[in-house]
Amino acid sequence: MPDEQEMMGKGKGRESRWAIHVCRAGLAAALVAVVAAIASGFGSRVGLWGFRGGFKLLTWAAYCGVLAVTLSLVGEVLAVRQRHLKGCFIALCGLVVGAATVAVPVSWRVSASRVPPIHDITTDVDHPPQFVAILPLRKNALNPPAYGGAEVAIKQRAAYPDIKTVILTVPQKEAFERALDTARALGWRIVAAVPTEGRIEATDTTFWFGFTDDVVIRVSAADYRALVDIRSVSRVGRSDVGTNAKRIRAFIAKLTGAG
Repeated sequence: MPDEQEMMGKGKGRESRWAIHVCRAGLAAALVAVVAAIASGFGSRVGLWGFRGGFKLLTWAAYCGVLAVTLSLVGEVLAVRQRHLKGCFIALCGLVVGAATVAVPVSWRVSASRVPPIHDITTDVDHPPQFVAILPLRKNALNPPAYGGAEVAIKQRAAYPDIKTVILTVPQKEAFERALDTARALGWRIVAAVPTEGRIEATDTTFWFGFTDDVVIRVSAADYRALVDIRSVSRVGRSDVGTNAKRIRAFIAKLTGAG
């Protein structure tokens, strides 16, 4: 009959194998989560599914990330108890990758909760710049090109009080060229540039899901100065999660040299 020491050895062997299996399961779940998260956005970019399908996939990626974190934590505890260094390393990798995958959608939700559910931001809420050349490109957009009016203006002023008309102490022609150079430097695709009207229209594409947002810039003469107004509008989505405001702030910072 096997002695007590042999039985204990076999028991520890089973516990060690169980620990490494849990650690590997956690890492596998984390890898599935990160692949699903990446695919959610880039699949939408290349047209494999719509943005709503991408959001659903990202949600499931977050759930899988939570599972990965849970399994990795359990595996880490078991591996530490068994002094299984390989298991500890595997569990740590699963924990880091799983947590990072969960952090992306969670951070978006937090950002969305901190900004108003609007998708049309402009420096002039009373007389916002109007689209002309971009209108045909927005014919299938879910969001209309018309400004939302007083309700949107009130929400914007409360959330983004710093977004206002830029005053440049240069002639209108020079201000127009500076605005056009700034738009190009930011990587926007110029759709129209009409110096006689002081109008610049462009599009910008978001990184993850590849959403196309539209921008119109108006440069007006005011004595020896120039007034620069900009408007950025999303084609889809009730809320832009602050994207349009960030885009306008980046434009203003670069235009004025603050960037």
